[in-house]
Amino acid sequence: MKTGRFITFEGIDGAGKSTHLDALARRLRERQATVVCTREPGGTPLAERVREIFLHETADVLTETLLAFAARRDHLRSVITPALAAGRTVLCDRFTDATFAYQGGGGGAPLAVLAQLETWVQGGLQPDLTLWFDLPAEIAAQRRAQAREADRFEQRDLDFFERVRGGYAARAAADPQRFARIDASSSRDAVWAQIESVLESRGW
Repeated sequence: MKTGRFITFEGIDGAGKSTHLDALARRLRERQATVVCTREPGGTPLAERVREIFLHETADVLTETLLAFAARRDHLRSVITPALAAGRTVLCDRFTDATFAYQGGGGGAPLAVLAQLETWVQGGLQPDLTLWFDLPAEIAAQRRAQAREADRFEQRDLDFFERVRGGYAARAAADPQRFARIDASSSRDAVWAQIESVLESRGW
């Protein structure tokens, strides 16, 4: 049975998720929480090898989807579920919402297929809170260009990323109690203030 707290960070590439995940981990540790920081695809040796294939090898959308869920299964079994059972707080950079947004919204994978895989791989487990870092695709592209060399997903056009953004919006609309939309176009301090407001509203 899950006893810890599971918080995921979602959004299109360039939204600033990783910076604020690290900041939240520091905040929680200052309050004596035991925190596990992880990511998807990845988080285990096996899943990290899948990540390399996922990010750098060309594949159709169904293959991408199956790779994501295969890595997720190992990640859940080896890291996330044991940490939650031990009462730890898990902060994860992307989770299943990313598959619905990227492969579903962006790539056109059937949502019914994604939903079935979600059930098979994780049962009823869902994050306690999903922080969705939302910003226009054009702004995200500008940030990515300044920060790093693009992987094969980041090289896709603005229309793809707007569809991904729409995929996230659909997931948020379907589960508004779990999702908190963060305006990621704001300054770093303003984004952090939004996160703190969300946490305070939940008594965290």
